[in-house]
Amino acid sequence: MHCLIKTTWLDTNLETAWEFFSSPDNLAVITPKNLDFHILDRSLSKEMFAGQIIEYTVRPFPFFKVHWVTEISHVEHLKMFVDEQRFGPYAFWHHKHFFTQEAGRVKMVDIVHYKLPFGFLGRLIEPFVVRPRLEEIFAYREKTIQKLFH
Repeated sequence: MHCLIKTTWLDTNLETAWEFFSSPDNLAVITPKNLDFHILDRSLSKEMFAGQIIEYTVRPFPFFKVHWVTEISHVEHLKMFVDEQRFGPYAFWHHKHFFTQEAGRVKMVDIVHYKLPFGFLGRLIEPFVVRPRLEEIFAYREKTIQKLFH
């Protein structure tokens, strides 16, 4: 199992941050364009809810398109939500998003636990291929978020 933790500070209030991040439609806004991210189905709701299924495609590497299905398994309004992979490229994916208002800003903490398929091969490529790609995606996301909330 691997863990990625990212903290981002937003110059906004909790309600505005929550409104943005709790809308599945905004996933595409904070995802690098080269991932070719497309939502296929989000259970016909603009607002996130526990039990919501989001189906999409993503291209993590050139010439490699992935069909991914996640479920929003937990939602605590203005505090946190969790998305979990149901079908997709990982053997396990559990992503927690936490939001707190601190000193006039919003602290957003992402905690991702993930495991790759393919046993030894998955463990072998994780630090050289998967982890750097996840770091790149989260760096893009943070840069984009900072532009949106300044």
